[in-house]
Amino acid sequence: MRSEVLTVQVEAAARAAGLAVVSSEADASRVTAKFLLALAGDAAAGRTMLLELSERFEFGRPDLRDGVRAYLAEAAKRLRNPRPECALTLHGIPLSFGRFEWPFHPSSSGADTSLVHGEVRLEDGGESVLHAKIAASMTVTFRDVVAAPEQPFAEGFVYNAVRKTMDQGQLELVKSGNRQPVPLTTRFYSPKYKAFSFNDTSEEQRNGFVAGKVYWLSGVLGGGAPVWLLDPRDAQYLNTTVEELRKAVGSLAVEGILRATDAEYGAATEKLMERREEYVAQLERMLAFIRPSFNEEMRHGLTNM
Repeated sequence: MRSEVLTVQVEAAARAAGLAVVSSEADASRVTAKFLLALAGDAAAGRTMLLELSERFEFGRPDLRDGVRAYLAEAAKRLRNPRPECALTLHGIPLSFGRFEWPFHPSSSGADTSLVHGEVRLEDGGESVLHAKIAASMTVTFRDVVAAPEQPFAEGFVYNAVRKTMDQGQLELVKSGNRQPVPLTTRFYSPKYKAFSFNDTSEEQRNGFVAGKVYWLSGVLGGGAPVWLLDPRDAQYLNTTVEELRKAVGSLAVEGILRATDAEYGAATEKLMERREEYVAQLERMLAFIRPSFNEEMRHGLTNM
């Protein structure tokens, strides 16, 4: 009965955001309900997203209900992207996010933390082989600043923490391997401003990020289709505002780096795609940076362990 009520509530919220529930199912082992969402009338395009909520999720609470509605409104805009599951790191690594198991669950090791598991994959236009299995851990202190340990309230900062941790060289993309930790602590949150904090960026860095996002997500992965450039998740990741992103988009459009298709979306131009060598070289430098050198030393016997 709980699952049936939650299904009706999610369907109504999805409709209000311009989305449709393609399918739904209950996961008895995790006591959750899963909803496959697509843009209304666009399910055949194959662009979908999975929403997973606890069956006991309190949809009737105004703050939680409003949070889900805001999340779905953003999701509807992301689903217009050719690859809605993809994002770029500040230092130029294109990633896809998937297989996340919501909500957070208590650690089985006895630690006073909550965990969510997932996976990110390198998306450089070739075969997606390199990946990192993620174990994002949330401390009790950090839990106090989150409205609920559920996907609509945690997905954004978890994905941003993964991007930040990747750029710091603390996650390795491998062909196979164990889960790698992504600690979610108050270092990602500013009590003074009551806001998440990831990367202090300059105007030049923001322009570079937007250009890189258009290059990879539109030009390489999207076949030239437009992508959403005013994503609040990116604004949070860059410690900036949507309005600053809008300025970056306008500046790049004037330079001919991107083609604005409407007020919020833009596509790659030929001028941008001519910078392929630059973006590929940047990616190769980052992949070398995040590959631990001690692994290579151990493989060649250069260790006294």
